[in-house]
Amino acid sequence: MNEVTTIGHSKESMKPVESKITHSNFEWITMDTLRAMQVFVRTLELGSLTAAAREFDMTQPTVSKLLSQLERQLGVRLFERSTRGLAPTEQGQRFHADARLVLEQFEAAVGAVQGMTGQPVGQLRINAPVALGQYRINAMVQRFLADHPGIDIELILNDRFADLVEEGVDVAFRLGGTLPPDAVGRHLATVERFLVAAPAYCARRGVPALPADLAGHDVIRFAWTPGTGIELFRAGERVKVNVAGRFRANNALAIREALAMGSGIGICPDWLVRDLLDSGALVRILPGWSAPPQDLYLLMPSRRYQPLRTRMFVDFAVAQFASLPGFDAPAPRAAIQLSHIS
Repeated sequence: MNEVTTIGHSKESMKPVESKITHSNFEWITMDTLRAMQVFVRTLELGSLTAAAREFDMTQPTVSKLLSQLERQLGVRLFERSTRGLAPTEQGQRFHADARLVLEQFEAAVGAVQGMTGQPVGQLRINAPVALGQYRINAMVQRFLADHPGIDIELILNDRFADLVEEGVDVAFRLGGTLPPDAVGRHLATVERFLVAAPAYCARRGVPALPADLAGHDVIRFAWTPGTGIELFRAGERVKVNVAGRFRANNALAIREALAMGSGIGICPDWLVRDLLDSGALVRILPGWSAPPQDLYLLMPSRRYQPLRTRMFVDFAVAQFASLPGFDAPAPRAAIQLSHIS
C-alpha cells in the first residue's frame, strides 16, 4: 500500500508530530468533513469568517464551529486567531493546498457520474459587466437554467474585475482590460465600437464631418479612461483626437441614457445601442470610422478540474455568442498574443 509522509499535530499537545497516512486513515473523511474542508478553503481565501459565512449562507458561529471541529479532527491548528482577524498557520497553508486538491477530485468524481446521466447539479456563480449582463447574459442564463433544472445560478453584475478565487466566481465575462496572469478561458468575440449621438444633439450642435471636428463637441466618456484623446481608424488610416466633455460615468447604462437624451457624442459597442440605432433614437457619427474594438473573454479560475456544470455553461455561452449580432469571431492573432487564453 502506498504511503504519504506528512506533518501533523497530536490532539493533546498541538505540537508537530511525524505521521504516516495510508488509505485506511481516510475513514474519518465524511460528508460533514468535506463540508468543513470547503468552508476552511474559502475562509482562508476570503480572509474572514464573516465573508465565508455570507458565501455559505451560514452564521459566523457556525463557520467557526466547523473550523474548530476540523482542527480537532486533524489535530493541528489551521488558523491563528487575533483581534486583527485570521492568519493561516504553516500547517493551515499546507492543508489548504491539499484540501483544494481533495475537493477538486471529489468534484471530478461527482462530475464523472453526472456526465453519465447528462444531469449536472450544483451552483454556478457568474460575474459580468453590468450592461453586458443586463442586455445579453441575463437572457442567456435564463435559457440555460430552463435546460438544466438541477443547476442554480448566482449572477453578479459589476464593472470591476472580480478576483475569481477570492470571490468564488466560477465563470467571468470580461470586456477589454488586462487579464490576470493565471487566467484560463476562451476568447469569445471581438466587439465593434463606433461613435453615436442622438438626432436632437446633431440638430443643436451640428454633425462632425471629420475626426478633428470632434474637438468642438461634447464627448461622453467612460470614467477612469486615461488622457483626453480617442483613437479612430478606417482602412489604412488611424488618427487620435483630443476631446472634451462635461459628463463621464463609470457605468455603460448611464452613458447609453445620456447619449439618448442628447447630451453628447460617445463611443459605444454595437450590442449596447443596436436597438436605439434601429429605432432612430441614436445615429452613427462619422460612419466610415470606428474605435478600436474590444475583446470579450470568458474566464475561469485556474484549477485542474472544472465541474461539469461549468463546462456545460462555457460550451453554451460560446455557442450563444457565436450567433449574436455585434460579436465577431476573434482574430487568430489574439489567441497567439494571449497564449494563456484558448
